Amino acid sequence: MDTPEQQLLSVVIPAHNEESGIAHALAVIGKILDGCGMDWEIIVVDDGSSDRTFDRLRELAKQDARIRGVRFSRNFGKEAALLAGLNIAKGDAVVTIDADLQHPPRLIPEMIAAWRQGAKVVDGVKRSRATDGALTRLRAKVFNATLSRLGGINMENSSDFKLLDRIAIDAITRALPERQRFYRGLSDWVGYPHASIPFDVEERVEGQGKWSLWGLFGLATTAIITFTSAPLRIVTALGVMTMLFGFFIAAEALLGWFQGRSVSGFTTTIFTLLIIGSFIMISLGIIGEYIAKIYDEIKRRPAYLIESTVGIDSTSS
Repeated sequence: MDTPEQQLLSVVIPAHNEESGIAHALAVIGKILDGCGMDWEIIVVDDGSSDRTFDRLRELAKQDARIRGVRFSRNFGKEAALLAGLNIAKGDAVVTIDADLQHPPRLIPEMIAAWRQGAKVVDGVKRSRATDGALTRLRAKVFNATLSRLGGINMENSSDFKLLDRIAIDAITRALPERQRFYRGLSDWVGYPHASIPFDVEERVEGQGKWSLWGLFGLATTAIITFTSAPLRIVTALGVMTMLFGFFIAAEALLGWFQGRSVSGFTTTIFTLLIIGSFIMISLGIIGEYIAKIYDEIKRRPAYLIESTVGIDSTSS
């Protein structure tokens, strides 16, 4: 095995409209890496920014050849940016971290120490989200709890702040062919020895958060559908509930008929139609989401397209 001095650490940073803060982020991260006793590279993936993020990256790369980057042809999303970074990274280990420094870079040495002690995946686990609003914390709690229960993977307080050994990176990028990806889930699903390091979410240094409510809903849908078929079982459960409800209504109607009671039936009929119609639409919606994901997979379009690079050969994947 190579000695620590010969090992390479890659840091992958997805970036979208981070022109105002990317220089500061790279300076802070680079300073931390200089003290880690390893060779290092930083790979910034510009996810189709509409500002001058990639121009700033070009300038920084001229000053330090260890800084590299790619620019997507359009915005493909954070999951695609993480995949691109992992595909490009050459390190024996790779750290994924956000460009806004809400993931504290000072914990990277601790991650390296855990990795050298045998962990193949080192998870940054959110201990405190004091910088997030109450709605954001509630949303994250519901999402993580739902996915943990339905998908059978531990998503409690999970984040994209991780260190992965080369064996885990190769498993995620080469052995798993799906196009619809959820990085946090995949890094847990691959197994291998895990270690956890708690951290408090920091304030953003520059700019504003990029996640919209609709974007988070899309990520949650992808995560649940790609990791569990439990929602499809809900369709079966709704069918059983409808059948039981139908038996109850039929029994009540027959009982009234035998007892000679007149049964108006209007309210009951409307109520029954509303329930059955709702169940049908919910079921179609759930099935439709799975079909849509299957359709996306079988098209086998690339997860991203690269428009420009600095220090890296241009590829698509």
